[in-house]
Amino acid sequence: MKMQINGKAVEACGGEVFGIKNPATGELIEQVPHGTEEDVVFAVEAASSAFASWASSSPQQRAGVLYRAAEIARQRKDQLAFLLTQEQGKPLVEARNEIEGFAHVLEYYCGLAGNLKGDFIPVPGNGYAFTLKKPLGVCAAIIPWNMPALIMGWKIAPGLISGNTLVLKPASNTPLTNLTLASIFGEAGLPAGVLNVVTGPGEIVGESLVRSPEVRKISFTGEARTGKRVAELAACGMKRVTLELGGSDPMLVCDDADLESAAAGALRGRFYNCGQTCTAVKRLYVFESVAEEFIKKLEAGIKNLKLGNGLDKNTSMGPLNNRTQWEYVKELVAEIKEKDTGKIITGGKVPEFKDSEKGYFFEPTLVSDVPGDSRLLREEVFGPLLPVVTVKGLDEAIGKANNTCYGLGASIWTKNIDRARAGCEQLNAGIIWINQHLKIAPEVPFGGVKESGFGRENGPEALSEYLETKTIMLKT
Repeated sequence: MKMQINGKAVEACGGEVFGIKNPATGELIEQVPHGTEEDVVFAVEAASSAFASWASSSPQQRAGVLYRAAEIARQRKDQLAFLLTQEQGKPLVEARNEIEGFAHVLEYYCGLAGNLKGDFIPVPGNGYAFTLKKPLGVCAAIIPWNMPALIMGWKIAPGLISGNTLVLKPASNTPLTNLTLASIFGEAGLPAGVLNVVTGPGEIVGESLVRSPEVRKISFTGEARTGKRVAELAACGMKRVTLELGGSDPMLVCDDADLESAAAGALRGRFYNCGQTCTAVKRLYVFESVAEEFIKKLEAGIKNLKLGNGLDKNTSMGPLNNRTQWEYVKELVAEIKEKDTGKIITGGKVPEFKDSEKGYFFEPTLVSDVPGDSRLLREEVFGPLLPVVTVKGLDEAIGKANNTCYGLGASIWTKNIDRARAGCEQLNAGIIWINQHLKIAPEVPFGGVKESGFGRENGPEALSEYLETKTIMLKT
């Protein structure tokens, strides 16, 4: 599968390729070009050349292209989901939902096409002022491997509908679905050069994109350390930046919560996509008066999860996406066992089933008696490990939940409106759920605080990230 620059499938300038493997089997799926700095230059030039024409088209014309792309993606949902599962590892049902989510995001921004307008402002004693909303120009989107299709939609839909052109860099582990979706835009009528895809490592392709003087905005989703590097480089060119840098989301379970519902929410919130989600439940704080009952319910649900290849219809949790994450999870569990820094209630090892040794599988793991300085509570753990901490009350739960450098999401589970309000006001997070966790609709703004980044994706707010305001003063 080749990169896409200026509407054409192309090889890398250096001629090198790298392989994409199925994380469940280790099998080679496809080879893609190892992009170079020269490839980035070509892609940015193509986007720059296409900008004037695309920006001058009407928002309704642009919406027509996005709507057709969404329609084609839905028609090919099963094929796209199969490809996504092959390269990412998630179960097919999750992959299908992600493709549906991608299409829904496109359709949502089609509906906002008519909102791309400025304001009329009377200025007493000095006539009137008008504001115009203008696209920024060439934008770069850097995509992670955990939700490649959905996050591609989050970035390119508001960018394209606003009249910008884009260069997309997929994650090196999961570029195939992004390349296929990009080709669908060409079928839908997107002019050549408006959307370009360059595959390759972040230290070459990503850095070249961020450094390019023609790129006016970067939207990056990934780890905080890389995000800080992006912000540093972008500052040199005064570029617009949106950073979604992950999190360590807390879930607070009060003593008046519906424990069945909360246990089901924690199960899905932690182990969906094998725990590889930015807004996954990564820390669980439970009132001690209900902790024993709640943990038993959660343990029973975990034991019912079926691990396996995501392509098997009965699989409810697939493998980790890559060896780095797999080794990291094993290291954390080994440390718990060696240093006696927690009690493993269930899980805690590589599973034993047919062909499990070929993939990056690890059992869903529940850990109690976790000390406050545990790495499970301090780091963003991308994997199927869930630490449980008991607390005496809400103040203690909120204090411990806020004791992190991250601030992406959080949830509070209670039937008491005052407790819910206190959680919403006091929890340091960009999005707070009440009696639910993880679900994010394209209609609502999404982003974090502290080291979880800045800027917002989704909702009308995302459009402002891709538009410049020009003010015109008129003397009458």
